[in-house]
Amino acid sequence: MSIKHKVIAQFEHHFGEAPAFVVRAPGRVNLIGEHTDYNDGFVLPMAIDRAVWLALRPRYDRQTSIYSIDYEETDSFQLDYLEKGSGWLEYVKGVTWSLTEEGYPLLGFDATMGGDVPIGAGLSSSAALEMAVARAYSAICGWAWDPARMATVCQRAEQQWVGMNSGIMDQLISGVGKAGMAVLLDCRTLFPAPVPLPPDAVVVVLDTGTRRGLVDSAYNQRRAECEAAAEFFGVPALRDVTMAMFEARQDELDPVTRRRARHVISENDRTVRATQVMRSGDSAGLGNLMNASHESLRYDFEVANDALNQIVDCARVHEACFGARMTGAGFGGCAVALVRFGAEADFAEQVAAAYEQASGLEPSVYVCRAADGASVDPK
Repeated sequence: MSIKHKVIAQFEHHFGEAPAFVVRAPGRVNLIGEHTDYNDGFVLPMAIDRAVWLALRPRYDRQTSIYSIDYEETDSFQLDYLEKGSGWLEYVKGVTWSLTEEGYPLLGFDATMGGDVPIGAGLSSSAALEMAVARAYSAICGWAWDPARMATVCQRAEQQWVGMNSGIMDQLISGVGKAGMAVLLDCRTLFPAPVPLPPDAVVVVLDTGTRRGLVDSAYNQRRAECEAAAEFFGVPALRDVTMAMFEARQDELDPVTRRRARHVISENDRTVRATQVMRSGDSAGLGNLMNASHESLRYDFEVANDALNQIVDCARVHEACFGARMTGAGFGGCAVALVRFGAEADFAEQVAAAYEQASGLEPSVYVCRAADGASVDPK
């Protein structure tokens, strides 16, 4: 049974009737452009065919109640008495708070929720949940769906309610994704530019089986280091620093800030070049840029842990692999590989075996298709 049909069946079981709406919002994998989004730079993600689903009906007593299939529990809150707590419901409350702050009229709802975006793996399960909740409120309340604006609303929820000082990429691609396409996102203007995937390649996600807790990790520290570098150059964000500007003054920076800035500036350049090689169907060229991205993340930004490096090394050994890199914030989670079409099954089997032998950990491997952004689906 699909996730969609599970949430519908659970809704009928819990509430005794069919849902009024079924909504979904996808996770994402980022092909290239890591830690550039909160520097107002460029990213090249794609929404994936893994999503968070909500089956729901409106209610009129200012109460929201959700049964989570994954956590096997029901939790609820009053729209007019929002208090911070802990756990998965905080993402729902955070979006509710952010929409209220923006002046959107809200109704409560009853819902069942489920998904197949791995939690904490770097595939944006939290952004998918946030955007699914925003899509649900839009459906039951009747106001127009604006994916870019909702992405900023959900980013605000993540930053100010949950406490994760994230960029805009995850929420934005969950809203504007296009089937069969990656999307170049300008994280300053929020302008999306769909880019066709190479016809001779597929995208494979390699889950290391390691997880990171971003709120308590070095993520916020990296962001502060980038902001310090931008202040040094006298610009709003590192997106405004060219490689020539960096090279002219890099010796004035302390070694850590220098490495962080070099990664962001070079990664922006790689991301823009990636769209050019993709439009020409150059899988090998894209793979080379992905490889260079990983080395920059490993040595300059220092967010690739041992597991990520091991699984990337195992992927690159396979003859069908054009390139591979860590994806997401780092410190654990997933890598992404570009693999020759038709060889993905052998690639998955061989890389999983090699990684397990090297690390002692059992990976999960997903062949991912590019999907559309958040939507209301037929019941």
